[in-house]
Amino acid sequence: MKTGIVDFIKQTIRDTGGVFHLTPTWVPRSFLVPGRRLKLHPDDLYPFGIDRGGIDERWIGSTTKANNGPDTLPDEGLSYVINKDVKYTLRESIECCGDEILGSEIMKKHGGWKVYSKFFDNMAPIPHHLHQMDEHAKNVGMEGKPEAYYFPVQMNFIENTFPYTFFGLKAGTRKEDVINCLKNWDKGDNKILNYSKASKLIPGTGWLLPSGILHAPGTLVTYEVQWASDVLSLFQSSVNGQKISKDLLTINVPDNKKNDYDYIMSMIDWELNLDSDFDKKFFRKPVDIDIEDDKQFKEKWIVYGKIEGKEYFSAKELSVEPKAKINIKDNGAYSIVAVQGYGKINDLNIATPTLIRFGEVTDDEFFVTKEAAKAGITLENLSNEPLVILKCFGPDTNPNMPDN
Repeated sequence: MKTGIVDFIKQTIRDTGGVFHLTPTWVPRSFLVPGRRLKLHPDDLYPFGIDRGGIDERWIGSTTKANNGPDTLPDEGLSYVINKDVKYTLRESIECCGDEILGSEIMKKHGGWKVYSKFFDNMAPIPHHLHQMDEHAKNVGMEGKPEAYYFPVQMNFIENTFPYTFFGLKAGTRKEDVINCLKNWDKGDNKILNYSKASKLIPGTGWLLPSGILHAPGTLVTYEVQWASDVLSLFQSSVNGQKISKDLLTINVPDNKKNDYDYIMSMIDWELNLDSDFDKKFFRKPVDIDIEDDKQFKEKWIVYGKIEGKEYFSAKELSVEPKAKINIKDNGAYSIVAVQGYGKINDLNIATPTLIRFGEVTDDEFFVTKEAAKAGITLENLSNEPLVILKCFGPDTNPNMPDN
């Protein structure tokens, strides 16, 4: 055990009452164009060089390393805990002090923080893709990746080029149809979207998405809550005339299966992709949480519902009224990001930034330990507008969340 980290975590818990200040974590994608709404300075959109791609994602409360090919940096995707200019990754902090941060029950069952959230923001839609189910992800040493989306109104003042997401496949689509699209990869647009259907994205709502479902997210800024894996497979050869490397189809496929179309088709959950009740099952409107007539704050579920009977994750939006001061309790550890207003969280400043330089430490991102969450943290809104924060919870924390 690393003594320095243990001492750091214990001191931070004493200093802040169990609220960890996190630094921003920026992740580029070489096949996407940034939408420029994450508040990162325009001069800093390509900090790793144009070949690595622009910054279109900010990962929040992450212990998951990004899967960005051979040039991926050693700490790419990892959040840092900072206290008095000393910092350690959240990942190594939990590895050393998981019982103190997440609780012994979660550490025993899951072995760490198994989720993270992110903002992603693109000028054009993301290529039609899926995240492998567990049975396929384990073949490349990874885990499946269910996820959920929420579209914060505070960040979607402009919709960019295509505020629609393609989900699943149209009724009657055959495996042969999809295989033919993949075989036509080098002919330009392989026309995979001809077999899917688009849904209009609505700010203030979201979607739940199990693994194995093809989807092409549209251009709203998205708060995504997901299992702690960066596994994926792209099925679309071109977006807005931009070529997508076919290597991204098989980036997380075993070497001996990269040309095996039957194996690639087996990564698709055909039942869910062709489900006629897809919208009814997976579209999410916020659900207000009863707060016993307290006029100082409002809270609602924005990510909820089990997948195949399992509670992978959940999320809430908390809005504190101007000049109000509240104590809020939760069942377990969670990450925080502020999207509106400023004030105090325990004795730390919390503020929504206007413009961020790459490498700058902001005051909008935090992580709350289990004991602090159960005891309750203090939030004070010092602004003249609501202080709005998004909270991401890991598995087996909120069993009483709504089903759908």
